[in-house]
Amino acid sequence: MFTTIIITKPAFFDGEAARITALLRQGMAGFLHIRKPGSAAEEVETLLRQIPKDCHCRLVLHDHFALAVRYGLYGVHLNSRNPLPPEGWTGSVSRSCHSLEEVRQWKDRCRYVSLSPIFDSVSKPGYASAFSREEIARAVLDGTIDSRVYALGGVTFSRLATVEAMGFGGAMILGDAWRE
Repeated sequence: MFTTIIITKPAFFDGEAARITALLRQGMAGFLHIRKPGSAAEEVETLLRQIPKDCHCRLVLHDHFALAVRYGLYGVHLNSRNPLPPEGWTGSVSRSCHSLEEVRQWKDRCRYVSLSPIFDSVSKPGYASAFSREEIARAVLDGTIDSRVYALGGVTFSRLATVEAMGFGGAMILGDAWRE
């Protein structure tokens, strides 16, 4: 089943918890990643306290993994800042990948991985697509890209059908989800 994941903006903003709750409850995303690089654990915890508990089972943290344990969140997302899950973690583990080699290295050790950038970024000017359609098609044929690999980078709601047709198991959206 194709899944859409939304990633938060890097900076906190007024009304963010209400917007996260609405995105989840309105079915705009199966899961939501809280990605706040450089944030303090207390700031992330303040946001988590404002999100209703029934939504916690659909939240994934990119930092401050102890909060994922404390609040019973769905998962943790590994990255260069946090390369390992917390000791004893039994929830979902995902990871960011920026090459097909990284996907091959990590996808069997994670519930899912993201591959980016698939399209030119919506939220990061100058962050251009790193893969041709032909490379993606070959990676689908050889089994590198499958249901556990999610497209990231320039993915918009209007491109979801294209991403699914390309052979990805899901899509991760950042910039397009937070446009006014």
